[in-house]
Amino acid sequence: MAAPSLLNWRRVSSFTGPVPRARHGHRAVAIRELMIIFGGGNEGIADELHVYNTVTNQWFLPAVRGDIPPGCAAHGFVCDGTRILVFGGMVEYGRYSNELYELQASRWLWKKVKPHAPSSGLPPCPRLGHSFSLYGNKCYLFGGLANESEDSNNNVPRYLNDFYELELQHGSGVVGWSIPVTKGIVPSPRESHTAVIYCKKDSGSPKMYVFGGMCGARLDDLWQLDLETMTWSKPETKGTVPLPRSLHTASVIGNKMYIFGGWVPHKGENIEASPHDCEWKCTSSFSYLNLDTAEWTTLVSDSQEDKKNSRPRPRAGHCAVAIGTRLYFWSGRDGYRKALNSQVCCKDLWYLDTEKPPAPSQVQLIKATTNSFHVKWDEVPTVEGYLLQLNTDLPYQAASSDSSAAPNMQGVRMDPHRQDSNSIIPNSINDTMNSAKTEHTAMKGTSVKNKADLKTSTDSNAILHSSSATNASNHNSCVVDMLRKNEVDETCALPATKISRVEAHAAAMPFSKETPSNPVATMKAGERQWCDVGIFKNNTALVSQFYLLPKGKQSISKIGNADVPDYSLLKKQDLVPGTGYRFRVAAINGCGIGPFSKISEFKTCIPGFPGAPSAVRISKNVEGIHLSWEPPTSPSGNILEYSAYLAIRTAQIQDNPSQLVFMRIYCGLKTSCIVTAGQLANAHIDYTSRPAIVFRISAKNEKGYGPATQVRWLQDQEVNMNLWF
Repeated sequence: MAAPSLLNWRRVSSFTGPVPRARHGHRAVAIRELMIIFGGGNEGIADELHVYNTVTNQWFLPAVRGDIPPGCAAHGFVCDGTRILVFGGMVEYGRYSNELYELQASRWLWKKVKPHAPSSGLPPCPRLGHSFSLYGNKCYLFGGLANESEDSNNNVPRYLNDFYELELQHGSGVVGWSIPVTKGIVPSPRESHTAVIYCKKDSGSPKMYVFGGMCGARLDDLWQLDLETMTWSKPETKGTVPLPRSLHTASVIGNKMYIFGGWVPHKGENIEASPHDCEWKCTSSFSYLNLDTAEWTTLVSDSQEDKKNSRPRPRAGHCAVAIGTRLYFWSGRDGYRKALNSQVCCKDLWYLDTEKPPAPSQVQLIKATTNSFHVKWDEVPTVEGYLLQLNTDLPYQAASSDSSAAPNMQGVRMDPHRQDSNSIIPNSINDTMNSAKTEHTAMKGTSVKNKADLKTSTDSNAILHSSSATNASNHNSCVVDMLRKNEVDETCALPATKISRVEAHAAAMPFSKETPSNPVATMKAGERQWCDVGIFKNNTALVSQFYLLPKGKQSISKIGNADVPDYSLLKKQDLVPGTGYRFRVAAINGCGIGPFSKISEFKTCIPGFPGAPSAVRISKNVEGIHLSWEPPTSPSGNILEYSAYLAIRTAQIQDNPSQLVFMRIYCGLKTSCIVTAGQLANAHIDYTSRPAIVFRISAKNEKGYGPATQVRWLQDQEVNMNLWF
């Protein structure tokens, strides 16, 4: 987590769709990028289900159906995959519930479920303010507040510390309640506390942590329940314990439990003398407990002022949800106005990144031309942008302070107004947001030293050895998986890389004779400098230029707290034909720039050679599979033949999995071929991402073979050749 002074809160000010009315006592869970909110209220209890898409910043009301539950507040709300369970809560003043509902979010279908009663004892009584926590196939219910009176208008509160276990059926439905026999001292009765479950990586049993709550006065105690031995204990902690509180939130990210907001004593020093008579207030304090070391860390103290409105204002009864390493906070009440006899609720949505984002996947190539690449990479959840960098062995000149520019450089400047530190740089290199699928052509490859007019062998067993690029851990980095329904989701044009046997074919393009031969400063391989292509909001970019490093600089980008350089002050250089470029990408969030991806290497096309085949399709038939493709969109002459290759198992691959070996399985004029079951039995299963069989297809014109299109045919985790057909 960032140091307290570096916390970079963001208020979401731009969104679309029907925004839910402000409230407190609601609950929220996350399903992938969706934040799903149910219940709560202010003037009456809300019964609608609201969803916020954190990627598109859009609110929407799904069309729910089935056994729609009544509105409730201070209820239990957990998510198991794509199903959500709701238990208990207040349905109207003085009347509480002990009913259980299940929502299948994939269909927005509600169902009332009736779990079996415990074999010994009664099922949970109606309650509110309880904790309801999920781990594995069980939910754990603890505490809450019941009404002892049968008359809902005559509220006689009873604080609870009972403990139940609810076993779930796989996918849908529940088995029933049970009352585990616990050891140790049980926490005191309470409501409006929090409970989270955490299990150390590689060791230890899952443990439930209960913090705070209300029992006539607010509490600041921490309890631990070992879910394997069912033993309660009070762990000894280090650091400053947060003030006693209720109606706060607790969220686990990694090994940290983040505590935000709630009701706390107005004067902390007075609570010991008279906890019941002390004044209480809402807080915006923010702390976390390291669950591995049991140490508290204060990030925002209760006394810390916020004159710039740079973080959420004090609140209680709000909701918090973790999506990736980002915490979202919505609504809640910020106090009680006696004159109005009502709660005053917040209407704002905030988020906070708790750590730098992880490294994205390797950069993948969608399309290459003679002087540009259309690239993409897998999205990283909850980031604000991506920094794309490249380097090349082609000599280029560092930008100097004078006005002279190296050959092939352009002095084009960015939009001259200065960007603030939180903005995404609008690159002149096109940000292809929401781009449509394209037909894919050429890509990277190390050069082939044999001449382009080298005749290829028609031997269908010709072997192509594919060597990985320098500093690249996987030369298949640009591959996009095919859908499991045997349709290509998006193929990537892949180069046929260096060939160790002449009879394979001259698949890689030779370096263009037009490549500039006026070196300025040659760099050794170990001295490559990374240059910024730019910062992009989406996970795709059209790259035709990169920014030159200022003289004496090893890098352009600043790593501190998402600072970005002023690209308008830097010169740019164009990509050139027939040249290999290495790419890497890093994600950016409120904590700064995360680690870079593994390196990918692509090569620009050379004029005159055919592009890569596109629209590859795979379908099963009696003989094996049918492989088909469309001709290149840029044939640059007549297509003389196509070659298709299959990655095969060899001892060489076992020693170096990143170096695939291909066998040619087809050579001819047709745009389709049959891959027999016998050939598939010899296929290599590539496990660099999801298990897949790898094919490559390339076209040849009068000049020779162009780049290959590579496709990955996804297989089950446990691959069995006999089950394919």
